[in-house]
Amino acid sequence: MKTLDTDRLILRTFRLTDIDDFFEYCQMETVGPNAGWMPHKNKEVSISFIKKFIKKEEVWAIYHRLDKKVIGSVGLHKKIDSQTNEVFYEIGYVLSTTYEGIGLMTETVKRVIRHAFIDLKLKEIKVSHFFENDKSRRVIEKCNFKYIKNFKYNTQDFGEKESKIYNLSKEKYMEYL
Repeated sequence: MKTLDTDRLILRTFRLTDIDDFFEYCQMETVGPNAGWMPHKNKEVSISFIKKFIKKEEVWAIYHRLDKKVIGSVGLHKKIDSQTNEVFYEIGYVLSTTYEGIGLMTETVKRVIRHAFIDLKLKEIKVSHFFENDKSRRVIEKCNFKYIKNFKYNTQDFGEKESKIYNLSKEKYMEYL
C-alpha cells in the first residue's frame, strides 16, 4: 500500500508493533460499535485484525505525527453490490475517541479521496454511516459526498443496522478543488 501523508498524519500499512496503540482505541466502548464491531476484549483479538489488514492491503493505520502513535484506521474497500453485482469502492474509518473533534478524520478521508481519484484513477467512491453516528455524518458532509439512500448494513457483530450511503464522483471531486 502506498503511504499517504497529511500535515498532521501519516497513513501507512499496519505493523504488528502497532498492537498497543491499536488495542488502546479498539477496546473503547465509543469506537467499535460505531463501526459495527464489539470493543476488543484482549490483544489477541486486535492482533488478528492487524494481520488481516496487512494481508488484505486495503486498510491504513492513521499515525499521528506529533504524538507518534497509531490513533485510528481508514480503509478503501473493494466491494460488490449484492443487488446489481457492480464493483465499487467504499471508505471506512475509525478514530480513537481521544482524537475526535479536531478535524483529523476529515483530513484523513480527504487524503484517501485524493489517492482514490488521482493515483488509482477511480471514477466513484462511496461511504456510509449508521443513522445514529452523527460524527461520521459530519465527516462525510465536509468531504462533499452526496446522499444516495438509506439501507440496511450487515455489521460484523450487531446484525443489520439502518444506515445511509453516499457517493462522490471524480467529476464532482474535481469541481471542489
